[in-house]
Amino acid sequence: MNDIQAEITAIQAQIAALRQERISLTTDPIDLENASPEAIAAAYRRRAREDLQLFAEVKGIDDAIAALEAQLAQKQIELAKFSQQNDSLEQRVAAGKKQALAQAERINQLAAELAEELRSLKATADELSPSYWQVYYKPLITGFRSISVPYVRTDSDVLTIVNRIV
Repeated sequence: MNDIQAEITAIQAQIAALRQERISLTTDPIDLENASPEAIAAAYRRRAREDLQLFAEVKGIDDAIAALEAQLAQKQIELAKFSQQNDSLEQRVAAGKKQALAQAERINQLAAELAEELRSLKATADELSPSYWQVYYKPLITGFRSISVPYVRTDSDVLTIVNRIV
């Protein structure tokens, strides 16, 4: 983006320089006082030749300005597209981040609910285990020591999924 902006600035500077040069192109006035008819005729012929050359220079400058203005318009369109794409990408990233944070919050809510349900199940198992052993000769539920639930932490830029032991 900075490259395009630098090119635009360079083109604008060149156009300004060409416009200034065009303004500075003038012809000297013809001094007709005390001039002979031959000198007057020669002065007007010289003026006609100078005007032709001046006209050609002005035409060249005008053509260069027109070409640079077309190039400037193209660069400004490129800059606008790049800026729009960049804005669009930033908007998509912001929307995705917002969605990811909402999902992380939901996961954490579910993890808290699941942890509570597991604690409740353990309490029920602890209460029923002695009776269950007497009837079936085995435990009702095993594996409570290593039970964990996923939990999402964030440092505002990065989401980290960790396991929390229940």
